[in-house]
Amino acid sequence: MALQPYATTGQRIWYYAFRVLCGLILFFLIFPIIIIIPLSFNALPYFTFTPGMLALEADAYSLEHYRDFFYNDAWQQALWNSLSIAPAATLLSVSLGTLAAIGLSSGKMPFRGVVMAILISPMIVPLIISAAGMYFFYSRIGLQGTWFGVVLAHAALGVPFVIITVTATLVGFDRSLTRAAANMGAGPVRTFFKVQMPLILPGVISGGLFAFITSFDEVVVILFLGSAGEQTLPWRMFTGLREQISPTILAVATLLVSVSVILLVTLEILRRRSERLRGMSPG
Repeated sequence: MALQPYATTGQRIWYYAFRVLCGLILFFLIFPIIIIIPLSFNALPYFTFTPGMLALEADAYSLEHYRDFFYNDAWQQALWNSLSIAPAATLLSVSLGTLAAIGLSSGKMPFRGVVMAILISPMIVPLIISAAGMYFFYSRIGLQGTWFGVVLAHAALGVPFVIITVTATLVGFDRSLTRAAANMGAGPVRTFFKVQMPLILPGVISGGLFAFITSFDEVVVILFLGSAGEQTLPWRMFTGLREQISPTILAVATLLVSVSVILLVTLEILRRRSERLRGMSPG
């Protein structure tokens, strides 16, 4: 909002102070992430800027760390593990979260608040507590150290994001459409896929993207539940920082930041599309 010409001195001070404060907060949050991008092109195996980099010398920059990531078998195995676990966990999260959101949006749902609190509790409870609880439970039933156990754990962490986004989308949903479909002879399943799903699809996809990011970036649960065969990319980065300081971690971090930016842009596009769809809905 632009500053009005008749604004008082106090309003002018707050106007500029607020913008400076927002700029400082953004700098504090984003600068540590941005700084790793030029460092990932360091020609030397250092985590700091060399004099050559500061002087913008061409020889001081290299793609060596990216080549090490793409041609190193250990890194590639971790990448493929992440790419196999995250989509499976996302699919399970979207399926369960969408069904739960539709049930919770019903006015006839008993103990709706309690059920909602339980379903989104993985988002609230500290991750280390959830990971420890999953470890003791999964080890009892034989799922600890298995691919399916890791997928179930990541799905449990992603379900709250799907529930929240789909529930928010269902707030503007016109329920007279489902009643009209029922009057026309459509069953519940056909009504869901032909009427509800097209309208709530932006929320479903947004929740799925959040669930994918949560699974792909998760490291605490995989340390408790995973085995050497399920070593994911974040796990590999964590062990690389703890056991051997490899600059390849910076290259991997840069790639992950790029993927996250693409996903966030996609989420914003879907959010705007969802708002347009809700604006077009009757009532």
